[in-house]
Amino acid sequence: MSATMTSGSDDADMTKRLEEEGEIAADYLEELLDIADVDGDIEIDVDHGRAAVEVVSEGPSRALQRLVGAEGETLEALQELTRLAVQTKTGDRSRLMLDVAGYRAGRKSELTRLASEAVDRVRSSGEPVELEPMNPFERKIVHDAVAAAGCASESDGVEPYRYVVVRPA
Repeated sequence: MSATMTSGSDDADMTKRLEEEGEIAADYLEELLDIADVDGDIEIDVDHGRAAVEVVSEGPSRALQRLVGAEGETLEALQELTRLAVQTKTGDRSRLMLDVAGYRAGRKSELTRLASEAVDRVRSSGEPVELEPMNPFERKIVHDAVAAAGCASESDGVEPYRYVVVRPA
């Protein structure tokens, strides 16, 4: 068997495993939504080597917003619970990403804009720029955006007060 065929087979196996994670997560979340009497549809995808699950609704949903919580805190907890449910079924640690009502997608746009503004300030002043504390998901988005803009960044501080420092390249 050639290396190319093995690699293609490995990719297919990985995609199948991630789709299975998404299905397990969807089953868990459907049960949770039923218990909480919250209406929502569940969409499953594979994104950047992770299972991605989103709870969506047809229109604005106050109940789904409660699942997001203040600054996404409830969403973070729900994601951890969902990852644990997947790990219990598969025996493997999950890196599943959960979004509810488009919160993470909207936050990603905000953080990309924030990173761009920080890069502009670094380029004009030549000095490092420290951003506000963020959770690991948010810091990763900022690091990726800063790198794409050709600058450097690093995380500093201790959880839950870790923050990103943007520096000239």
